[in-house]
Amino acid sequence: MNSQFIRRTLLADAVISGAAGVLMVFGAVLLAPLTNLPQPLLQIAGITLFPWFLALLWMSRAESVPRDGVRFVVAINLIWVAGSIAALLLTNPSAFGYAFVIAQAVAVGAFAELQIIALKREPVRA
Repeated sequence: MNSQFIRRTLLADAVISGAAGVLMVFGAVLLAPLTNLPQPLLQIAGITLFPWFLALLWMSRAESVPRDGVRFVVAINLIWVAGSIAALLLTNPSAFGYAFVIAQAVAVGAFAELQIIALKREPVRA
């Protein structure tokens, strides 16, 4: 896949993921009491975003973006959304915690949707 649309979508996903990772890892001490989410949960979630950021950045810059790679990105993004819902059900977040988790889940879901649109737009090459 070589469209600018998929490249920009992957790059935007990378930038937001990287920023969220930095916020959750280095801001967990401040975020935990505001969100009423466990500090280790915030830090571990943030740490997982660093390699994700690098993978998305690499994919957005690849000579040809692999179609299966985009499918993998969509799957991981949807897993993140499901994990966010689970975090809300398994913890006792504050109102700000709910807003924090829901906002990032909506953003990740939106990236998944944009990536699905890109897959549908790009013709399959034999």
